[in-house]
Amino acid sequence: MLNPVAIQIGPLPIYWYGIIMTSAFIIGTALAYYNASSKGVNPEHILNMLILIIPAAIIMARLYYVLFSWEYYKFNPLEIFATWHGGLAIHGGLIGGFLAGYFYVRKYRLVFWEISDIFAPSIILGQAIGRWGNFINQEAYGGPVTLEYIRHFPAFIQNQMMIGGQYHHPTFLYESVWNLLVFAVLMVLIRRRHFPGQVFLSYLALYSAGRFVIEGLRMDSLYLGPFRVAQLVSLALIVTVVTLYLKRFKKRN
Repeated sequence: MLNPVAIQIGPLPIYWYGIIMTSAFIIGTALAYYNASSKGVNPEHILNMLILIIPAAIIMARLYYVLFSWEYYKFNPLEIFATWHGGLAIHGGLIGGFLAGYFYVRKYRLVFWEISDIFAPSIILGQAIGRWGNFINQEAYGGPVTLEYIRHFPAFIQNQMMIGGQYHHPTFLYESVWNLLVFAVLMVLIRRRHFPGQVFLSYLALYSAGRFVIEGLRMDSLYLGPFRVAQLVSLALIVTVVTLYLKRFKKRN
């Protein structure tokens, strides 16, 4: 197992999870700044929005995870604040980031669909990078697999996916690769879109489709009764997004 601590500065440990998540935010910010400039949107708005969006996304991602894992956290309340141990739910982060961003857009009378298209590639790229934080922490892995199956992956992944004496599906990797493919699609689409909002809606639909499938392999899913929360949310997003997409496409025509 890889050491989750990257650097020890006196009594202060610096975790790989934090480094990876910070890197995801920095790279995503740089990309959004570039896309805003290329679309004629004042990129200073991007930086100002992120001052609100990043903390809101982190707080909601944690609250969302804690809410659906309350049976554990009610007996370990101090662990609620230990985000370096992992436990940031992307759907919670999306909710927090969306609310903060929408507040800023309304306040400064920006075009919501334009801004959302600018941010979409950054979000999915950040998710692709962030999954490697789960890898370090041995999170977001799937069910047991055979030695013959895991041999298709590099040795460092094989070693990290040996958990409890058993190899497991590297579902963190499946999602990271899927997110990179979605990112490539969005970067093409942002230059060839047919209507404002197409990039953002495509992001939600494509990410949700991949997440629904991959979530079915995971062993650490959050549950609502017998159902996996991420799959329920993914289905709801797909239905909502397809409806909005068709309406906006018809309106464009």
